Amino acid sequence: MDEYKKIVEINGVKMEIDMRLAKIATVDTFKVGDPVKILKKEYGDTYSSWYGIIAGFDGFMARPTIIVCYLENKYAEAKLCFAYINSETKDVEICHTDTADLGVERDDVLAKLDNEVVKKQEEIKELNRKKAYFLDHFQQYFGERIKQVV
Repeated sequence: MDEYKKIVEINGVKMEIDMRLAKIATVDTFKVGDPVKILKKEYGDTYSSWYGIIAGFDGFMARPTIIVCYLENKYAEAKLCFAYINSETKDVEICHTDTADLGVERDDVLAKLDNEVVKKQEEIKELNRKKAYFLDHFQQYFGERIKQVV
């Protein structure tokens, strides 16, 4: 055998590789729960970096996909978002990070999420008030049919 040729087995398939032509690449290994950062294109040529975790993997045949749950922690709000990274993904990059590198405070994020919960609860109360007003004042337009719906 040629000194530059090497036999490798990948997923049960043996291949002969000419090492002079082989590309050397680093292989990143991710597992569910790993802390990561994503770099996501925003508007124009601006990019934002967000902290996240590997939430899962979708083993599709054509496009295996890494699912990243990341935290958009802005001035007044904290949003959990998802990025789906595969061979077709554009404008999103992923890299490993250390949990000690987190630039977010747990209590700060929880306070922002609690504020969002309070806002949504107030929206629900407002919608219930509007519904009650509608049921009380719009009966003349619908007659008895409106009572049957309730």
